[in-house]
Amino acid sequence: MSSNHASPMLDSKIPSGNLKDAWTNHKFNLPLINPANRRKFKILVVGTGLAGSSAAATLAEMGYEVQTFCIQDSPRRAHSIAAQGGINAAKNYKGDGDSVHRLFYDTVKGGDYRAREHNVHRLAEVSVDIIDQCVAQGVPFAREYGGLLDTRSFGGAQVSRTFYARGQTGQQLLLGAYSALMRQVSAGKVHVKTRCEMVDVVNVDGVARGIITRDLVTGAFERHSGDAVLLCTGGYGNAFYLSTNAKTCNVTAAWRAHKRGAFFANPCYTQIHPTCIPVSGDYQSKLTLMSESLRNDGRVWVPETKGDKRLPSTIPESERDYYLERRYPSFGNLVPRDVASRNAKSVCDEGRGVGPTGLSVYLDFADAIARDGRSTIEARYGNLFQMYQRITGEDPYSEPMRIFPAVHYTMGGLWVDYNLESTLPGLFVLGEANFSDHGSNRLGASALMQGLADGYYVAPATVTAHLAGRKLERIPTSHDAFGEAEASSRARFDKLLNVNGSRSVDQMHRALGQLNWDNCGMARTKEGLEKALKQVVQLREEFWGDVKVLGDGRSLNQALEHAGRVADFMEFSELMMRDALVREESCGGHFREEHQTEDGEAKRDDDKFCHVTAWEHKGKDQPHQQHNEALSFENVKLTTRSYK
Repeated sequence: MSSNHASPMLDSKIPSGNLKDAWTNHKFNLPLINPANRRKFKILVVGTGLAGSSAAATLAEMGYEVQTFCIQDSPRRAHSIAAQGGINAAKNYKGDGDSVHRLFYDTVKGGDYRAREHNVHRLAEVSVDIIDQCVAQGVPFAREYGGLLDTRSFGGAQVSRTFYARGQTGQQLLLGAYSALMRQVSAGKVHVKTRCEMVDVVNVDGVARGIITRDLVTGAFERHSGDAVLLCTGGYGNAFYLSTNAKTCNVTAAWRAHKRGAFFANPCYTQIHPTCIPVSGDYQSKLTLMSESLRNDGRVWVPETKGDKRLPSTIPESERDYYLERRYPSFGNLVPRDVASRNAKSVCDEGRGVGPTGLSVYLDFADAIARDGRSTIEARYGNLFQMYQRITGEDPYSEPMRIFPAVHYTMGGLWVDYNLESTLPGLFVLGEANFSDHGSNRLGASALMQGLADGYYVAPATVTAHLAGRKLERIPTSHDAFGEAEASSRARFDKLLNVNGSRSVDQMHRALGQLNWDNCGMARTKEGLEKALKQVVQLREEFWGDVKVLGDGRSLNQALEHAGRVADFMEFSELMMRDALVREESCGGHFREEHQTEDGEAKRDDDKFCHVTAWEHKGKDQPHQQHNEALSFENVKLTTRSYK
């Protein structure tokens, strides 16, 4: 039975004193490095999305030597560009009662009270600075007629705090961070290596001192030594095969670090986004997000009657069920994502789903168009409507969109302390790759906020403290630890090439994704998880015994890239299911059907599970060891979450 007893191996380094002054006082107490001495240190940044690009640009601006690594052909292609709806900040430009404390409260509550108060408050604090930084970089946020920055509402909040650039906010923010990064490249302070993948972390005497990469064009393995490693590699949503993530998103970098000593926290916390284009056939390789911002003006509904196959335009208002507005009158269609997703699944399970498969609900803009005019709706969401029409062949201006939940984001990740440092000293984890700020459910428009907060404001201070506080001798890449890491990486890829089985990597990945979705997706049960744990072990054995990877390892080989990532997904999925099994409660994105209220809401068990679960890798074929970090709530009352 789990408990909230804290593990002595997890020192969160939460500062003492008043919450409002904690981050300011903590920064003041961190050791500094003289600007003239910073050029002596080299920092490796893996991943160049919002967290990675902003961190690399800021650290280089401070005077450090920085080297970045990304799997794309340019940092501009990082998956951060796919974020559509906006970025939260407690500016209170609308005068509707927003504040740093309200953003802090909404985020803690939205995460179902499974995140650290101090981390979340820091996030809310720096949110206001992020907007100023991005405006200074030229990010074209939407503006009101008078020229002031505009905001809109997102799920889980009753104020308008989301800044946006139409439906392209992530792309515009990434271009801002990219411009800052390339300024440092031009100055010779950042060296960018593209089209390469980190395949291992180098651990020297218990400290992360470098990485091993594989060139995706030539297949060459390379060694890189540094004084700190920043992992900014995103989430593991593609463990489910079908997700809104880019196809290259993977768990490999985090999993390699995990096997070198970094604990993995809350892997069962995955976010199912309620507003995605539904699955249309077995041929699909990914899904497409429709921004949560659409729920500002779109109304979600299904027919009142089971099996009603009439066209939506022929179903009168009296025979429609606007179920979110009915069940949650205070928040309506802007409930948090986990709540909206579970309700969509529930009405489809009742047989009231729409579309060819019955696995979708309507998102209807007829009232908004009648109220505000088509031109206004087009100005707000034009590119999103165009995307929907091109994919589905349906016109959302004249008929409702069809949407259904899909895997979108992962709240779990490598465990980090308040300084964003993992249990492997010298390895810092930023953005979606860590677990720290969102608890068991992320509110919309908070991912961009966290990535830029970590990169622009937190890591530059805390990485400096690591460099100043530890004696770090230069480690040559000829060191034995580099040789061992490279040799094990080579052996892993050689093994994949030598299996020469009969099933494609994609077939195996699809089977794994279906297993994860059916048993560890929107709803989980003890029986299903126990069965799936046995099946995933069996599937992993089949993978290593029957996968077929064509080509060789000395040139561009995307099948080999995919195989390496799927091999890590196979191992990771077992831990994700194990984490879901031991957490005998429902909270946020983790919904155990055995633990729900009479009206179908998540039922937490704060006495036994008010903690972070962090897993330690104990070696090949050895079970993971569970560690708990107790969560305390002194500034927000631990209460049952309600959006009614």
